[in-house]
Amino acid sequence: MTLLILLLLLPAALLASAVKYVPAGQVYTLRRRGKPLRLLRAGMHLVLPLMDRVAHKINLAGQMLRFEEPLADAHEFRGTVYWQVLEPERADAVIEQVDQLIRRGAQEALRGETAAERADRRDLSARVKQSLNNALRERGMMVTRVDLDLA
Repeated sequence: MTLLILLLLLPAALLASAVKYVPAGQVYTLRRRGKPLRLLRAGMHLVLPLMDRVAHKINLAGQMLRFEEPLADAHEFRGTVYWQVLEPERADAVIEQVDQLIRRGAQEALRGETAAERADRRDLSARVKQSLNNALRERGMMVTRVDLDLA
């Protein structure tokens, strides 16, 4: 009796794991044996159970990163960077490090600014946004807005 139950449950479990539902506004990256296979867009998809796995769940909606970090010249800035993924194929490779990329890019952009240039926050935010976009565009992401609060 136990063997019969196992023989019925095993195929049902494999079938259930073969169906992947991707919600609207997201893209899943599918990998087989550690290598990128394809992107799963919104909707239902069939995958090979035990061979294919979802590596990343990429949110295509806008996201935000809030940070506070001291700079080398002892000024502090607080900021919020709003960004989104435009090309999930490119973004897949760096999606796990995007927070560090944005933080490092913002610090590098602000490091070269003089005190006089820092006075106009709107202009400074625009320069930081442009600098971040130069670094992130080739990775399939875009910064939509930068809000800076300087202390």
